[in-house]
Amino acid sequence: MKTFSSLLGAAFLSLASTTTGHAQEQPNIVFIFLDNFGWGEPGFNGGGVIRGTPTPEMDALAAEGLRLTNFNVEAQCTPSRAATMTGRYGIRSGNHTVPLGGGVYGLTQWEVTMAEMLKDVGYDTAMYGKWHLGWSEGRYPSSQGFDEFYAVETTDVTVWPTLTGYAEADMEDNVVMQGVTGEAATVARPYDLEYRGLIDGDLTEKAIDFINRKSGEENPFFIYLAYTQTHYPNIAHPEFTGATGNGVWADILLQVDTYLGRVTQALEEAGVADNTIVIFTADNGPEALQVGSSNVSPTPAVQGSAGPWRGTLFTSLEGSLRVPFAVRWPDRIPAGSVNNGVVHSMDLFPTLATFAGGKVPTDRAFDGIDQSQLFLGEQENSNREGVIVYMGEQVFGVKWNDWKVMFKENSGVFGPTETYDTPRVYNLLNDPHERENVLFPYTWVAEKAIPQLYEHAASFQTYPPIPPGTPDPYVPPVE
Repeated sequence: MKTFSSLLGAAFLSLASTTTGHAQEQPNIVFIFLDNFGWGEPGFNGGGVIRGTPTPEMDALAAEGLRLTNFNVEAQCTPSRAATMTGRYGIRSGNHTVPLGGGVYGLTQWEVTMAEMLKDVGYDTAMYGKWHLGWSEGRYPSSQGFDEFYAVETTDVTVWPTLTGYAEADMEDNVVMQGVTGEAATVARPYDLEYRGLIDGDLTEKAIDFINRKSGEENPFFIYLAYTQTHYPNIAHPEFTGATGNGVWADILLQVDTYLGRVTQALEEAGVADNTIVIFTADNGPEALQVGSSNVSPTPAVQGSAGPWRGTLFTSLEGSLRVPFAVRWPDRIPAGSVNNGVVHSMDLFPTLATFAGGKVPTDRAFDGIDQSQLFLGEQENSNREGVIVYMGEQVFGVKWNDWKVMFKENSGVFGPTETYDTPRVYNLLNDPHERENVLFPYTWVAEKAIPQLYEHAASFQTYPPIPPGTPDPYVPPVE
């Protein structure tokens, strides 16, 4: 087993997807991406009323389209967002962990984002919400394929000014940035506790305004609406504070559901709903322990729900890696569809490329797999059997269909990491909490699952990862 020690410090074969021309008018795309929103929150996954409020808008979206019950992301915010935007594991772009320590980070100009792919085939693009893929000139969304943006880096920064010692630390102000392509980004306003509860309402209004502006124009549009909820600190908009009578978490769940409904209603009123793909998902599972706050003073701790799965973000458990997913495209994606095949957020890039008539990069390692036929109900099985389970730069194991083979594990953000000389094997159908190691007699599972890890590691010989903090211009090393 010593072969795996080298793999654990390294980061699937180059999976270049061939796109096909679109059979009808290019669809608009509204991609709603929540922050740390667990699998068990929406009613369509068994949450909703048992979390304090019905979620009729989320449930309607799922009922009118496809619900994926095995949709996977990365274990941390930045690698998850990098993987989604580029179709590549975060380690390939140098974004395999949440950035700490300041300085330049995020996506180099060499990376091709989902927005750039769509721009190349005529889309108007906008990004509103949490970015977390670079917070300096050249790394803002307006330099990564978005015509306009209004964004924050992340949300826990809103609490910093209330903490002991922060005022004396001489830190830069936490702000909301805005910008358009071809111009320097500017500061829109401070991002503080007062605005933390208000921002998602503003993001919703900006998305609706973009829909209204672009619906009458010739070009299709793409909106990346990256809500800041349900990331700590949990502060509901005043419109929803106390609305459920079941506490701040239920109020925020009602808020998210209502905002989703306002966006889909705007599509209806603009007359473009029938040819708009609406995606609803999240970057991570729930936070380990989220301290709600209606003001500076913390209120009792609140924990998100991963449904039947154990774990939170920053862990290798399914509660971290598996998030809610629903997608609607009327008359194209069959209503009421449900699929439990393994799909990863990286797969959205090539899938949307197929729908939009775009192209996938072929000059680099590309990990996303086209799932368009699965989405359209033209095939039953996912084109993906497994994913690599990363924690930062370390490979913890692999997932294969309803099995996991793990060489390292952690069960909590602040808990220890355990390393195994012999891998542990879990059957996720029988053991969603990943507690019973069934390596014996299921050694065949390891033999089936592990080759994807070899293939993945070998790809780095041809396509080395970009070191974190690499400045622009980045030029790949010559083979």
